[in-house]
Parts: sequence; structure tokens; C-alpha cells
Amino acid sequence: MNLRKSHIVIILIGALLIGFIGAYAGGKLAQSGGQSEIQQQSSPAETGENDSSNSEAGSEVPKNVSKVAQAYNLIQQNYLEDVEDKQLIEGAIKGMLASLEDPYSTYMDVEMMDQFNEQIESSFEGIGAEVSMVNGTVTIVSPIKDSPAEKAGLRPNDQVLKVDDESLEGLNLNEAVAKIRGEKGSEVILQIQRPSVSEPFNVTIVRDTIPVETVYNKMETIDGKKTGILEITNFSEHTAEEFSEQLKMLENEGIEGLVIDVRGNPGGLLKVIEDILKMFVPKDTPYLQIEDQKGEKVPYYSDLSEKKEYPISVLINEGSASASEILAVAMKEMGYDVVGATSFGKGTVQQAVPLGDGSTIKLTFYKWLSPNGEWIHEKGVEPTIEASQPDYFYTNPIQIEETLKYDQSDEKIGNVQQMLSGLGYDTGRTDGYFSKETEEALQAFQEDNELSPTGEVDEETAGLIEAKVMEKVRSGEDDLQMDKALSELYQ
Repeated sequence: MNLRKSHIVIILIGALLIGFIGAYAGGKLAQSGGQSEIQQQSSPAETGENDSSNSEAGSEVPKNVSKVAQAYNLIQQNYLEDVEDKQLIEGAIKGMLASLEDPYSTYMDVEMMDQFNEQIESSFEGIGAEVSMVNGTVTIVSPIKDSPAEKAGLRPNDQVLKVDDESLEGLNLNEAVAKIRGEKGSEVILQIQRPSVSEPFNVTIVRDTIPVETVYNKMETIDGKKTGILEITNFSEHTAEEFSEQLKMLENEGIEGLVIDVRGNPGGLLKVIEDILKMFVPKDTPYLQIEDQKGEKVPYYSDLSEKKEYPISVLINEGSASASEILAVAMKEMGYDVVGATSFGKGTVQQAVPLGDGSTIKLTFYKWLSPNGEWIHEKGVEPTIEASQPDYFYTNPIQIEETLKYDQSDEKIGNVQQMLSGLGYDTGRTDGYFSKETEEALQAFQEDNELSPTGEVDEETAGLIEAKVMEKVRSGEDDLQMDKALSELYQ
């Protein structure tokens, strides 16, 4: 991975906070913000240990804690303007957490927790993208399946620089999420910096209700064999139940192989991924290890007597994080193929600690390790079979300031050429030179889509090219990673 994984995966889909509330399903950037990293609802890997009080550590008060009280009194009594107690106390808590330099450890005040609690029941509103803080910049981890963010073309590693022309520089992740979140039907303009593009560009997104389904299934016939495909979009409260039901349905239909697709899945509840792994990992090998702050490691086992009789592959990409990586690395170490691109690289476990007034601290308590003891943090899970998508999957929104015409050269033109080629219009080149072949390809596209065949790229033509590309990407028509997983499954 080329990203330094200093991140909290926050979810812009509403107030869905994985370990804070029973229904924390992996955070989507929506009405509020949540975290899509591994969270625990109870004790670590069901060990029965106390996960909320940490009373032993809390009973010791450092001698120099009086400095904090001294600073508090100094500010309260002498600062030029009035300062509320709440502001100083919460500032102190945030300061302590910031000093850890662990963006996964955060403070959620009463208001934010109330927002989370109000929105965990049925549906969520927002743009539908997981974000994290990477090197101080708000960064897209993955858009949610069928969300406004996905439809607008946001991709993993996109950096969000501005929201409605207001810079996010200097804001923490929660503050940035507060700028992006909003109600269904409202519009937000994000300024995006994409690693492959020299200049930032704007993306306009209309917030909507974010789908809450987490497991999707279908059946394919590969080389005459019935092959099940199960896609998991995040690991929320009921995901294991959904997965179990749909797996049994596929098995009852006689599948001879299975592909588990966790591409773009940002993670979720630890308990949920445990329950899913218990369906595949036999009791003679651990499915996961948990390491505490003292370096003590505890392996966890299933009650399963034997492996599945059919072959299994797991699909991952750079948007697969946390719980998705627990699944991928466990299956990989069992000898199953992992297909796609190296995953995100998040290997820590957080727990929510209520502070008694409705606010909560989410703190990193543990590392999670693979069955063999590997820590994938900031490295990710490498696939056993690498596979990339077609070039047009990685194209960028077309920013039109002036109409693009014949005999011009620009990286924007190269981007258009990649898009047109992906749509089946031969431009003859993709190097950014606006050739006669490019002009003819544009004219053909415009005629096919009832536009004036100028052979030039104006805003209307650019918008339609983008829409057609996104439509083709979402159709799965050229999903080379899935094709690779299916073709290699029975090898």
C-alpha cells in the first residue's frame, strides 16, 4: 500500500457507530459520522473481560494531574472572555486523545452520541462513503454500494479538500464529517484531489437514504459448475445472520464453489466477523488472535469439525479494511485464494467507554492478528492472485473550463480518451493529444446519444460520458477482478 494508514474510518451514512451502540454497522458518512473500523460490543473476542471500565487503570491518579486543575482554574479566572466548563473539560479530553497520535481513539460528545442513537434503527441519510484521516487529510476509504458517493464516482484514496468551498484544513475527522453530513435531498459540493490527477476537481452529490442491506447473493455457472457469490458491504449487527441464511440457500441449491466479495467493505463489528469465520475455519486452527497492551496473545477457535467441501475465493481491493481483512487473511492462511488488490491495512480493535453523561471515548485496546500471528496494520493483506480492473474504471470526472477541441493536448483529453475507449469508441490513443480519431470517436458517441456531433467536449458531452462510464462500471459488465476469481476458483 502506498498510503500511510493513519486513519479513523468514519462513515458518512448516519449515526451508525460500530461499538458504541448495539447496531454499529461500520460507519458510513451520512447524517452524522461513525467509525468503520473493528469495534467490540462486549469483551474482546468474547473473553468475558471487562471492556468498558478499565477500573484498575482508572483508580490511579497521577501526582502531576494537579497541573490540569491549575490550568483549568487559571483559564476560568483570568481568560479575557467567558469560558464554559464543558468547553475546557471536553478540550482536555480531546487533547489527551490527540496526544496518543492514534486517530482511531476519539471522543464523542453528548450531541454526537444523540445523533448516532437517533439514527440506528432503519435507514441512514448522507452521501454513503467511508472516510479516514490519512496524513492529516480526509480521505475516502470506499463508497457504499449503490450510494450517492458511488454514483458520483468517488473512489478509494480520493482526498476531500473542501466542502461547499470551505476548506477542511485544520479540522479533525469528526469536524470534517459534520461539514459533509446532511439530510436526504440536500446537495453538497466536495473538492476532491485524486492521486492520479494534477488538479483538484469538484464533485456535486445529492444526499440520499443509504441502503442498509449488507449481504447480496447470486449464482453463476462456471465451467458447468454452480458457483455462489456472496457480497458483504459491511459487517453490521445482522450481517452474520444474513450471510448464514444466504449461504445456506446457495448450498441448498447445490453450489460447487463460492466467491466472497468484500471489495470496498470498510469493516464493522468484531463479533460479526467472528461468527462468519466460524462457518469456515475448523476448530483445529484459530480464526483470529487478539493481542493486548502487554503483548499477551489469545487465539480464538470455532467448533467447526471440518472445512467446506467446495473451493472458496475471497475478493479484496484497496477499500477492504479491518473486518474484511480479518476474513481475507484467515481464509488466505487456510490455503484459499485471495484475489484483487492489496487491502487497506487496519489491524487494531477499539472499544467504546461511556463517560456517564451520554458522551463516550472510543479507545484502541487491542491488536488483532491473523491465525498465524501476522499483524497487517499499515500493510494490508496481499492477494494470492493480483487482478486489476479495466483502465476506464480508474478515470476521473471531466472538469470543463473551456471546450476541448482538435489539436489540443491536455491530461483531461487523455482522461476522456480512456473513457471513450472503455465505452467502445476507438480514439486511437490515450496520451492526451486530441487527434482526428478522437474527434471522430466523439462524434460517434454524440450521435449515438442524440447530441450535436461537434466532435468537441463541452460540459454536456462531458457529463454524459461520465454518466455512461459510471453506468457501465456499476453494471459489472467488465469486472475483471470477479472474472479472475471465478476463472481461478476451480483451477
